[in-house]
Amino acid sequence: MKELNDIVLANRPHFLSGKYLNYNNTTMGKVEYGDHWRNLRRISALEIFSSARLTSLFSIRREEVMALLRRLHSVSRDGNYAKVELRSMLLDLTCNIMMRMVAGKRYYGEDVKEIEEARIFKEIMEEFAECIAMTNVGGLIPMLQWVDFTGHLKKFDILSKKMDVFLQGLVDEHRDDRDRNTMINRFLALQEEQPEYYTDDIIKGHVLSFIHKKGKQNHK
Repeated sequence: MKELNDIVLANRPHFLSGKYLNYNNTTMGKVEYGDHWRNLRRISALEIFSSARLTSLFSIRREEVMALLRRLHSVSRDGNYAKVELRSMLLDLTCNIMMRMVAGKRYYGEDVKEIEEARIFKEIMEEFAECIAMTNVGGLIPMLQWVDFTGHLKKFDILSKKMDVFLQGLVDEHRDDRDRNTMINRFLALQEEQPEYYTDDIIKGHVLSFIHKKGKQNHK
């Protein structure tokens, strides 16, 4: 009985936001407890957050910290005291480390190469955070799930398509450049071994879970 109750409490309710914004509730934060959840957790622990993996990405953290120090130095290089807003700079630091680990790109602060791509990414993340915070009537009363009283479903659908196009672009880009030491390329290697399981949607969903989790931590 205790094990059964543990499983019930471990599961997440299936809201419409999970269907539209979390690849039909298949991401680690939304999927039901079971083999798929355990496998995603195992992959995260062994392939992404292991000591060996984090050590191999040390250069990314070092480069981003040095970039922050150069940015701070440029503010006071004339010997004058200057007031700086460290919160935004530290957010840029952690977001760039995260995105370089995931996709080998930096989207925040100075020296951003893909300016338009960075703008789209930030826009998607802002809309995603807003949509996740919305309370949809259908999520509370299942029989009303398909009646869009508030217009939330339309927003979910539009954002879902925009987000999927962006993430698919990152995955396809990595297929053409397998030399990057990134999370996406690691998943593509797993996809070659088990293509029926590691579909593009599973890869995109895991990337989204990682980005969203870090995003919430950064905005606390």
